[in-house]
Amino acid sequence: MKLYSKYQMIRNCIASILIGAAVVIFVMRVEIYKITTEENENVAQVTESTAETETENNSSIEEENITSSKAIPVAVQNTIYTQDEAQNINVYEKCNEAVVNITTQTMSYDWFYQPLGLQDSGSGSGSIIDKRGYVVTNVHVIENAAKITISLSDGTSYEGSVVGKDEECDIAVLKFDVPANVTLKTIEFGNSENLKVGQKVIAIGNPFGLERTMTTGIVSGLGRPIQESNGPLIRNMIQTDAAINPGNSGGPLLDNQGRMIGINTIIYSNSGSSSGVGFAIPVSTARRVVSDLIQYGKVNRGIINAELYPVSTLKRYVRFPSSITGGILVSEIAAGSRAANDGLKGGSKQRNSTLSLRTMRGIINIYIDGDIITAIDNITVNTQADFDSALEDKKPGDKVTVTVLRNGKSEKIKITLDGDESSTNNTGKTL
Repeated sequence: MKLYSKYQMIRNCIASILIGAAVVIFVMRVEIYKITTEENENVAQVTESTAETETENNSSIEEENITSSKAIPVAVQNTIYTQDEAQNINVYEKCNEAVVNITTQTMSYDWFYQPLGLQDSGSGSGSIIDKRGYVVTNVHVIENAAKITISLSDGTSYEGSVVGKDEECDIAVLKFDVPANVTLKTIEFGNSENLKVGQKVIAIGNPFGLERTMTTGIVSGLGRPIQESNGPLIRNMIQTDAAINPGNSGGPLLDNQGRMIGINTIIYSNSGSSSGVGFAIPVSTARRVVSDLIQYGKVNRGIINAELYPVSTLKRYVRFPSSITGGILVSEIAAGSRAANDGLKGGSKQRNSTLSLRTMRGIINIYIDGDIITAIDNITVNTQADFDSALEDKKPGDKVTVTVLRNGKSEKIKITLDGDESSTNNTGKTL
């Protein structure tokens, strides 16, 4: 057996340790290399996948931006809006300061009809149509008002006065004193003659006291004859589905350029809120009425200068032939009137054709064998509202074709209308 010295044993032990350490280090380096290689391959795969995804996303975003740029071509104040949105914004910014809030107060009385003072009555809307302070609204907005307050968009309020009102069209013109340092925004009249069903409309008003609220919709109908309760029949109303609620009355119905095409007036609703069926007076009517109200304080309409009575009112007192179901009886015609000269006939004033009635105005005599007007310019006239509506847009001197029942036969007469300054009665009688 070979013997080793102490020195040799120490040397061999150190060598073995060094060799073992070298082997361990080598093995560890190999393992680290494998792990690093696998991680690099995984990272490469993830990077490649991410790159593909980003490429697809960028492509998608570019396609989306191209599509969006076609759908949203309008930029306002660095914000992108659709063309319809931009149009709405422009109309509102152009017109909202010209829409006013109208509030009224009425006088209250005690049981002995002694005045107790003013109390709040109602509210509505109006449009400033002239920089001198003229405002157009509905008659029913200011009905029975003892005091009218007109509030502007800047929060200032002014007391308004009535320039004139026309109950047949439910249009009133108010005025307030404009301070010298104030320049008012106004709304211009548009054109309602060429409206089409489906055309976009915009309403601005003060529904439920919410000032200058805008709603949009379309013209949903044209030429509607509308009568509210016992009010006058208004023909050719514009029907719209733009939301109109209490407080919108008197406010403007606008086209997409911000021009007034109607005055919002009536809603059809069982609840009193918007049901998608609202009506506006066409601006063609408003323009004519407003001009007369500002100039004369009233509308200068053409009339038939005669004593007129609805047949429906007289039926409780007179037995008419079964062929007479409606119309307006001509009891008397003013001497020298155009209607008399053109051949319209009143009653004969004979005892057996005279109806004497005691009324609050005293005893009146109605001559029941005169002409019965059944149509004016092919508009059927069965009631007083029909009669007033048929003459609503006529002026003194205009000619109309009147259909009458005379001695059981129907005849047509051309009549030139008088002015109401010489009228004894142009609205019929209520018995």
